[in-house]
Amino acid sequence: MKRKGRVVNNYSSFDVVFKSGKGALLTDAGGKTYIDFVAGIAVNALGHGYAPLVKAIRRQAQKAIHVCNYYHSDTGVEYADRLLRASGMEGVFFGNSGAEANEAALKLARKYGWLSTHRDSAPPSVLARNTVVTLEKSFHGRTLATLTATGQPVFHPDYFAPYPAGFRTIRPGNYDDLKTLDETVCAVMVEGVQGEGGVHPLDPDWAHACQKAAHECGALFMMDEVQTGMGRTGSLFAFQALGLTPDVVTLAKGIAGGVPMGACLFRGRAADVFSPGDHQSTFGGNPLACAAALAVLDTLEKPGFLARVAETGDRMRREIRSWNLPCIKDVRGMGLMTGVDLDGSGGNAAAVQQSCLLAAPKGLCICTAGEFTLRLVPPLNISDRQIDEGLAVLRRVLAG
Repeated sequence: MKRKGRVVNNYSSFDVVFKSGKGALLTDAGGKTYIDFVAGIAVNALGHGYAPLVKAIRRQAQKAIHVCNYYHSDTGVEYADRLLRASGMEGVFFGNSGAEANEAALKLARKYGWLSTHRDSAPPSVLARNTVVTLEKSFHGRTLATLTATGQPVFHPDYFAPYPAGFRTIRPGNYDDLKTLDETVCAVMVEGVQGEGGVHPLDPDWAHACQKAAHECGALFMMDEVQTGMGRTGSLFAFQALGLTPDVVTLAKGIAGGVPMGACLFRGRAADVFSPGDHQSTFGGNPLACAAALAVLDTLEKPGFLARVAETGDRMRREIRSWNLPCIKDVRGMGLMTGVDLDGSGGNAAAVQQSCLLAAPKGLCICTAGEFTLRLVPPLNISDRQIDEGLAVLRRVLAG
């Protein structure tokens, strides 16, 4: 079963067509089974066919799938309350994706900056507060604004120009760069782990210094938790593990276990910025997505669940390091989010990805985060046996 010519080729040339999944396993149209270390790029947080999630979606579909967001749904209100309690935030905007959540955060930041120079009908300051600062190697989405915010030149081809103004980057871990934050900056946005940028965890000391520098210059401190949020790093949110108190947090990917959903959370100085009409989303916060998100949150909040995510991720990284393979340069990550740097002697990351997919009798699904970095993001509830099976495939491929 081929898809070429029918589905836009924006991702890869893999002609694998999956027909079903169960837990951390996928089955293709030909009946071959694969161990899933991609989880929809950290979207299928609880794997495939997770019974409580399926039940919640089915039950909600019988009640109401969509309610116009002129109004509220009981499921949406319940989830908003649960999410805000779990995060310690004060308000939330619901959307459909990480890019949409980050667009909301960027618009919130720009309005915050505008308000800070126009309060009480005073004349605007000489320097407008409208610059958003992000980090080199960051990734924030595929819309023009979030693409511009992304700190990787490879995502800024000439044919998408002109890009929106008002963005610049600083280097993660560089304290001198923090001194460049000034009254023109409305927000600083960081990821707790730079996923698409190579799975690089943010240094906690520098992260605290960055938050402090942002607040001292009057800017919002925002965390993009699209990939790291909802348990992926072994805590509900990466900002909790790092001990940070962001003004704005964005979520998506695993938030609803595979149902499209995104969220932009805010508190404190960011809590009362948006007004009616400032930002909207037709499908955002629909009851079907919120029902799925409630089922995910129920599981993540079970005693010991997140501790096991952290322990399993640590075990994976120890196992990979123990192979002592010459082609492996570095192994790093948090929770079930692991990056493996290769030296290129056995091919680049895409070649290893392809070889893992073609492995027999079971294939292995992995993804990449740069030319020579593998990214492993299996379902959070993957079994120890399936972790071991998947790592065995990866070791065979890397060992040649």
